[in-house]
Amino acid sequence: MVFLYIVLGVIFLFGIVAFRGAPYVPSHKRFAEKSLTELYKLSTGDTLVDVGSGDGVILRIAANKGARAIGYEINPILVAISKLLSIRQPLVTTRFADFWLTKLPQETTIVYAFSVTRDMDKMERKLQETADDTGHAVWFVTYGSTMKQKVPVRTLDAHTLYLFEPK
Repeated sequence: MVFLYIVLGVIFLFGIVAFRGAPYVPSHKRFAEKSLTELYKLSTGDTLVDVGSGDGVILRIAANKGARAIGYEINPILVAISKLLSIRQPLVTTRFADFWLTKLPQETTIVYAFSVTRDMDKMERKLQETADDTGHAVWFVTYGSTMKQKVPVRTLDAHTLYLFEPK
């Protein structure tokens, strides 16, 4: 009976998250690596924010390239998994927080998201606010969905790169 409650709890946690953002879909390491080398050349001067960071694979890829990596995740199970898998990565931080309610760090240079179409207008507003608040450009790599109002800088497979400059 306890096992049933655990299973139902896990299903609930993963299901409820889909109402607030994109569902958990593990990132394909090969494609993510390609997006952070060929689409946007990540470097040691970057601070990457991963929206809905899941198990932290994007964070670890970024850290391996020398970038600071900060993940925001609202599923506590995935936060714990990400922290455990990233324990030897001092450049990785995973936060149990809602990205939409969080002000991004001043040093943010790039945001990565596996996003759903319904959130793209909201994402565009959030990223423009971030660029305006920080006073510097913020790049955005999205996997899967594209923005209606913003013209992409480049695309690579299912990844699209956008640039938000302060107004």
